[in-house]
Amino acid sequence: MSGVNRVMLLGRLGHTPDMGGKDDNPVCRLSLATSEQWTDKSGERQERTEWHRVVCFGKTAELAGKYLEKGREVHIEGRLQTRKYEKDGVEKYTTEVIADRVTFVGSRGDTNSSHSEDAYG
Repeated sequence: MSGVNRVMLLGRLGHTPDMGGKDDNPVCRLSLATSEQWTDKSGERQERTEWHRVVCFGKTAELAGKYLEKGREVHIEGRLQTRKYEKDGVEKYTTEVIADRVTFVGSRGDTNSSHSEDAYG
């Protein structure tokens, strides 16, 4: 039996995209915030923000690095990937969203616009 590993997120960037990699294989790292709101039993409004690590490669990385900025709303589609790394002699794990598709929602500097552009890798 095969499984499904699919992620769709809509949120705002927490910082300017971090470009890396080589010219022939660009990498762009994004920090995306998604929030949920609810009213608790006492009638108080509550909000919780979740932060997601997103990684883009290739053409998607180039476009994200060129056009995205802190605060910009984006829609991400991709898959989850957990990797192991070592820091200061200690094994650590991180889970990231590997983005297949990034849709720029709204326009630069406009948080209420519905215009969108796609970036594909």
